[in-house]
Amino acid sequence: MAGTPQICNMKVVVVGSGGREHTIIKKIKMNPEVTEIYALPGNGGIAADATCVDIGAKDIDGIVKFSVENKIDYVIVAPDDPLVLGAVDALEAVGIPCFGPRANAAIVEGSKVFSKNLMKKYGIPTAAYETFDDADKALEYLKTAPIPTVVKADGLALGKGVIIAMTREEAYEAVKSIMLDKAFGASGNQIVIEEFMEGPEITVLSFTDGNVVVPMVSSMDHKRAHDNDEGLNTGGMGTIAPNPYYTKEVADICMEKIFLPTINALNAEGRTFKGCLYFGLMLTKDGPKVVEYNSRFGDPETQVVLPLLESDLLTIMMATTNGTLAETEVKFKDANACCVIMASDGYPEKYEKGYEITIPEEVADKVFVAGAKLVDGKLLTNGGRVLGCSGVGDTLPEAIKNAYDVVSKVHFGNQYFRKDIGARALKAYKE
Repeated sequence: MAGTPQICNMKVVVVGSGGREHTIIKKIKMNPEVTEIYALPGNGGIAADATCVDIGAKDIDGIVKFSVENKIDYVIVAPDDPLVLGAVDALEAVGIPCFGPRANAAIVEGSKVFSKNLMKKYGIPTAAYETFDDADKALEYLKTAPIPTVVKADGLALGKGVIIAMTREEAYEAVKSIMLDKAFGASGNQIVIEEFMEGPEITVLSFTDGNVVVPMVSSMDHKRAHDNDEGLNTGGMGTIAPNPYYTKEVADICMEKIFLPTINALNAEGRTFKGCLYFGLMLTKDGPKVVEYNSRFGDPETQVVLPLLESDLLTIMMATTNGTLAETEVKFKDANACCVIMASDGYPEKYEKGYEITIPEEVADKVFVAGAKLVDGKLLTNGGRVLGCSGVGDTLPEAIKNAYDVVSKVHFGNQYFRKDIGARALKAYKE
């Protein structure tokens, strides 16, 4: 496409070690000009598709040193931590182009206080809120605050720094846990207390080069550990795409009132955002509102969105870096996708690991590995969320069936998965 540089004999680094990174790697591997892919640090399952190098995602100096020494052409910084820590800034400083925002734009995820204040300043619809850096003042506020309410740690907390308090006592406990007991460390030095919103949740990942926003297929995550949305919050137990609540009418409102205003607000603040901007939305009775921003691809949303992408992922990523997204094709299949996470029983609390994983060759391209390590040639469980099994179909019921067919063929000891991924979406789904 016009405006996009020619890709040839490229060496690419993908920073990260989860199912999201495995999905990205499988997709960019399809580009015939990509000759080498390195995962830093990767995992045992990713090792089947990339060369894993034992450099942690937060080891910015190590990532830069490796990329320079190995003459890397392009780096995809996938997780939140290295983005907030300035991995893109450090790589660009030595002349290596990247996919992902600089630190001053990644702050939209790095600080909930910052992002809420940004939305307020620029009139972007979100829940009413107050911010606190003093626990006593927060507790005093809660004596008269509307209940239920939502208490959020300001900084990164592995997706677990949000507590929905259904009673005043739960709200008090949330503040004490985050601010006084430091359940999430320094991330809880400041908190946001915001109104409890109701309605279907929608995730929209979007490509942006700081000038235009190109939304990807919408999705619906399933955060609770157990069926019927019961149990503890997790990093995500499964996803479907597209989200049936995200109609053309809703999409148009989001573009006009949320997506473009967010990009314009960041530009106005001197924080131009390039990469993947994740919009966590709630469709309230007053219309769509922002729940949160993330500065990268979501996990496991990536595992349903990218399998539907028909255009070349690496070409699109490079266009976000080069400011040529407007001239670059971004096309998705008119189909549905479902991803079911297979976890270690007991996740997100205590669980055993070290069980051998068997993934038949016939479904390997539909399995994205997150928590596994290679020991003596065997793939063993090494995390709470072990892998994701994805299925694509013309209809949502077909996609769900195909995903669970993959689940039935993958095995490891102590495995656990939800049996109802997509059930909520089916209630609103029309073929």
